[in-house]
Amino acid sequence: MAASISMALAVAGTAAAVVLSTGSTAQAAAVQAPSPLNVKDRGATVPFKEQEAEYASTNGSLIGPDRTYGALPSEASGRQAVTLDAVGEYVEFTLTSPANAMSFRYSLPDSASGSGRDAAIDLKVNGSQFKSVPVTSVYGWYYGGYPFNNNPGDTNPHHFYDETRTMLGSTLPAGTKIRLQVASVSASPSFTIDLADFEQVAAPVAKPAGALDVVSDFGADPTGAADSTAKIQAAVDAGKAQSKEVYIPQGTFQVRDHIVVDKVTLRGAGPWYSVLTGRDPANRSKAVGVYGKYAAQGGSSNVTLKDFAIIGDIRERVDDDQVNAIGGALSNSTVDNIWMQHTKCGAWMDGPMDNLTIKNSRILDQTADGVNFHYGVTNSTVTNTFVRNSGDDGLAMWAEAKPNVNNKFTFNTVILPILANNIVTYGGKDITISDNVMSDTISNGGGLHIANRYPGVNSGQGTAVSGTITAARNTLIRAGNNDFNWRFGVGAIWFSGLNEPINATINITDSEVLDSSYAAIHLIEGATNGLHFKNIRIDGAGTYALQIQAPGTATFENVTATHIAQSNPIHNCIGSGFQITRTGTNSGWYADPPVCTGTWPDPVWTNGGIPQGGGQPTDPPTTPTDPPTTPTDPPTTPPADTGNLAKGRPVTESGHADVYQASNAVDGNANSYWESTNNAFPQSITVDLGWSKAIKRLELKLPPAAAWATRTQTLSVSGSTDNSTYTSLKASAGYTFNPSSSNTATVSLTGTSTRYLRLTFTGNTGWPAAQLSELEAYTS
Repeated sequence: MAASISMALAVAGTAAAVVLSTGSTAQAAAVQAPSPLNVKDRGATVPFKEQEAEYASTNGSLIGPDRTYGALPSEASGRQAVTLDAVGEYVEFTLTSPANAMSFRYSLPDSASGSGRDAAIDLKVNGSQFKSVPVTSVYGWYYGGYPFNNNPGDTNPHHFYDETRTMLGSTLPAGTKIRLQVASVSASPSFTIDLADFEQVAAPVAKPAGALDVVSDFGADPTGAADSTAKIQAAVDAGKAQSKEVYIPQGTFQVRDHIVVDKVTLRGAGPWYSVLTGRDPANRSKAVGVYGKYAAQGGSSNVTLKDFAIIGDIRERVDDDQVNAIGGALSNSTVDNIWMQHTKCGAWMDGPMDNLTIKNSRILDQTADGVNFHYGVTNSTVTNTFVRNSGDDGLAMWAEAKPNVNNKFTFNTVILPILANNIVTYGGKDITISDNVMSDTISNGGGLHIANRYPGVNSGQGTAVSGTITAARNTLIRAGNNDFNWRFGVGAIWFSGLNEPINATINITDSEVLDSSYAAIHLIEGATNGLHFKNIRIDGAGTYALQIQAPGTATFENVTATHIAQSNPIHNCIGSGFQITRTGTNSGWYADPPVCTGTWPDPVWTNGGIPQGGGQPTDPPTTPTDPPTTPTDPPTTPPADTGNLAKGRPVTESGHADVYQASNAVDGNANSYWESTNNAFPQSITVDLGWSKAIKRLELKLPPAAAWATRTQTLSVSGSTDNSTYTSLKASAGYTFNPSSSNTATVSLTGTSTRYLRLTFTGNTGWPAAQLSELEAYTS
């Protein structure tokens, strides 16, 4: 396998940030970070030339590199950026090829209320003022846990960056200086610049002969002043009836609900010229989008969407709202050269449907997924598409209750998913994920994920991972993250059999895993069988080459690893439950015996050194497959009867959803929580206190975030001294968790001597599962 990218390696301990004094020129922090846009023959072919702010001329302050979740540079490209916080500070780029347009990625601090702020930054060409460019933070800054809120008082701030675009007036030659400079700090105290993309935008595409024009033929308003929804819909309906294309000329069009398309071509003058935007001012669940009919309505087919932009106004995540750029069911259809930004998802496709191709497109700044093939999508493809700053998975397939079969994600570049994975298939048969570049995973996911996870993914419905999964010629850069629920690293390539074991042929071949934030390869939550790794180069892993937390089988052929942070490259606490077969030439990743420790090491990153403030917490593994760090037999001397006796104790459960395992309920962190298997009452959680104690009071907590509305959970309490015979300690009753009382409920007990405490839940008015962030037990 020929290497497609080389990576300079920094010595561990390199300074993690460089702050520059006014008037100096910024220098890269230690070494330049490998770029996801510089991988030969992989990823999307993009029309722009990208320049990172940290390598441009500036008199601002260089921030990063830092991958610590919640830190401003952690969501920047390459985990570095430049902050300007005084009038006259600037970042100046030099064009390397002619350009007449630019877009730049930036962050403004949030307002105290969480509603965002609007400001402007000067754009200068060769030192002369050209224009003032509006910038805003209203599309960023989420808080709390999923599905997030707009309350700055809550934890986990994230989704810091946004992008804006502007034309440069004329074609500027290579060598032109383009400067972004602060003119005022009255509207925003600082401006952080991440990067700029420069391109030569072609002239507008003319109206095709015989096409219907939404303006001249149907009266749509290209100024954006009037609502054009009905008029564009009328044009689309006429195009279908008359078998004519429908043309969107230059302009910005207010669209406040779905344009429903079927057997029609909707074409614009180009995504820089023809823009659909808008949102219903009264009903916020209605917004701009181009949708096929849903499958229950018969679906749509033979649709082409081409050469326009859908730039919405979605500022929050409400999963029930269909406010995506493209949606519904589109069979035998093509989406080509569409710019999607500021919607919930770029394309959320609900099947059953067949043979959709999304290609040559840009998907930016979403509150949820970039693309999701959901529910029975078959023979469909996303190719040559650029995705950055998705609020959830970048590119996803989710076979919920209906099989996804023979879908492909090829030649895409997926960067900076703020939550979850760069590319993932949840279930699916005969799936191909090849020739992609995945970079800079932020939280709660990895670069490439193959899993039997999420509702409706199981073999009983034919939706589990099956057949042959092909993941070939992919490059992963700075992928994986420290999951803030699990509190240990998630690998760049990872597998999960949460719902049931994976039994398929999974071929991971001819790929590179570069500078992984934690492990390069990771297995968790249930067995994965049939893995085959061939011609894999691992260069840099923050912790381990392999992190094995679930059983399975795998072959490794011609797999090499260098610059692994830990001296023992494998973490494995399940022993022979994971069977490795080695063939060909392998080096740098294998150890016998592997390491099995009760703590997770801080990561050491080969590009950019060690993060400021250290790495992730060194908490013990929390997955059920890892051995408990506290023996179940009592110590020689019983613990004192003071404080919360359940904290940190071994805990078991009847089941859990996704990553919300029982250990979260005894970890002392009210923001992490256990959630039982959904729609499966009764559900139980049992904690071993280590000794029999006269427990008189339980404090039950849910996360205090405002997103957790009032709910009543029905539960009973039982106890045992031997984990065999249980007696009732408290009959079933309803307990209300109200944010106004910190989402805490108290259960009074009689003081019966108990070692094993069990809570059995039979109902929850707020969710079809048991939920508990802390189970605290006291003797007084």
